[in-house]
Order: sequence, then structure tokens, then C-alpha cells
Amino acid sequence: MDRMREAFDRADGILIGAGAGLSASAGMTYSGERFVKVFGDFQKKYGVQDMYSGGFCPFETREEYWAWWSRHIMVNRYEKAPKPVYDDLLTLVKGKDYFVLTTNVDHQFQMAGFDKRRLFYTQGDYGLWQCSWPCHRETYDNEAVVRRMWAEQRDMRVPGELIPRCPRCGKPMTMNLRVDNAFVQDKGWYRAAERYEEFLQRQGGRRLLLLELGVGMNTPGIIKYPFWRLTEQVPEVTYVCINAGMAGCPEGISRRSVCIDGDIAMVIQEWKRGQ
Repeated sequence: MDRMREAFDRADGILIGAGAGLSASAGMTYSGERFVKVFGDFQKKYGVQDMYSGGFCPFETREEYWAWWSRHIMVNRYEKAPKPVYDDLLTLVKGKDYFVLTTNVDHQFQMAGFDKRRLFYTQGDYGLWQCSWPCHRETYDNEAVVRRMWAEQRDMRVPGELIPRCPRCGKPMTMNLRVDNAFVQDKGWYRAAERYEEFLQRQGGRRLLLLELGVGMNTPGIIKYPFWRLTEQVPEVTYVCINAGMAGCPEGISRRSVCIDGDIAMVIQEWKRGQ
């Protein structure tokens, strides 16, 4: 903890790399009691055991499909995380030159008050829909319709008139999530990518702290491997990894790394107490 605080205090810039473990630590769990409370009826009918696998379930009708997804979106996008992990993290980095690179799609950074101009959601957003084809490269805000689906669904089905279709070609809409080659990178995605590159360029010659939080091995090429590579190549970089059960780094960068095996929420609370 002392080494991490020292690296943080010395840093000119902070690059946060956030994975699913951060949201899980904040109470956004996809299985167990939280899953059963929201999706118990789907579990009984289809045998689904968690929210992630349920997204790939072959539902019988589009009405059921959107009943599932409207619930999923509501509890994982339009409700704030039960634990204040994101709020505590913002308290630590506020006033620093920071940027967030994340594979999370739950919008919890913005709900906690992080500057949206300092966020790059690489894998999409639960709050956006796109054409399933896709016939064009735009996304659409879904909050108003999702809230109606949530309120008006009955017997695991939404009203047929609420099923979204592409305003251009009429094909079904789908989630703006990177699950295949149909993922739409819209203008907002590219603007965020540009701001991320600008942040990295601004760090040339400065002391940069790479703060990796809850990143697993599902898509390591987005955050983990680039962080390791940057630490190896740039002497001014320090790598910090906080992850319960998966904290580690290559031996070649170990002298400029701090790896903490523990719950992110508890580590950040201890970190705050020492500031």
C-alpha cells in the first residue's frame, strides 16, 4: 500500500484500466442472489444461471428477448452500483490528469461523476442500441423505451409494439455491445478513442501511473497487455494492479509494478484512509 501511494503521489498522469472486477467489487454481480431476484422466472424456464450467459440464450420470442434485456439494462445501466467504489475512486483521482480506459459497459463511471471526456468505453454501452445488420453506423439512446419495457412487461414478455426496429431498414435493433463483427463504432466512440490517444501523447516524458482494476483474461489485449508493454518500454511508467485472485505481472516489469491481491473496494477504502 505504501509503494502504491508513493507512486500515485509522484505521478503526473493516471491511466485507469477498468474491467468487470471493478463493477463486481461495487456490487454489480451477475450471479447469485442479485441474479435470482431479477431473473428467477427466466432461470426456472430456461435454466440460465447468470446474467452473462443469459444474454446468449435462444429465447422463444422477441417479446421474451426484450423482457430479458430490458431488465438487464435497467439493473446494470440505469441503477447506480450498490457500493461506492466508483465514488471513492473519483475522490482519489480528482484533481489529477487522469483518463479511463474500460471494457465495462454499465456507465458507472459517469454515474459516479467522472468527466465523460476522460472516458473511453471500448466495448459499447448498455444504454445504446444499433441496427442488428447493421445498415448504418449510428447508435440510439434506449432509456425511454427500456423504462417502458421494464414497467409494462408481463409473463416474461414486453408488449409487441415496444420491440425496437431500425429506423432506416426496419430490421431488429440489438445491443451496442462488441460480441461480433456487427458492433457499431459510432462518432462518439471515435471521439473517445482520439481523446485517449491525446492523453497518451501528453504523457511523453512525464511520470505515468497505470492503475489496472479488476481486469481478467477475457480480453487482455485491450488493457492488460498494452499496460504491460507500456511499462516495459517507458521508464517513467509504474504499473499497479489490484485484483482479487488475479494480481500479477511479468517478471521483466516487476521492479516498477505493484500488485495487490484483494477486493478492490477494500483496497481503495484503505488507500483513502492513508491520503
